[in-house]
Amino acid sequence: MGVTSRLEVRVHPDSKARLERAAALAQVPVSDFVRSAVEERTAQVLAEHELRTLVPTDFLDALMASLDEPAEPNAALSRALDRARDAART
Repeated sequence: MGVTSRLEVRVHPDSKARLERAAALAQVPVSDFVRSAVEERTAQVLAEHELRTLVPTDFLDALMASLDEPAEPNAALSRALDRARDAART
């Protein structure tokens, strides 16, 4: 895929020198080195964001705890189970 957009970034001269050195060690052009580093960081931030939930923590904790507890059927559910068992026997 060809490059279709340009992004310019100003950096401190020391940072630029470090980028150039790292790119040389990796044997890639500085722009490729910077682009790949930015893309990796972008993927990391987006993945972390997608793992977050939008519900309050206490609600999520209560929900998870309720899923760990065995369900206690109410009277209507117990009657429905009894009817289903009776129907299965006949």
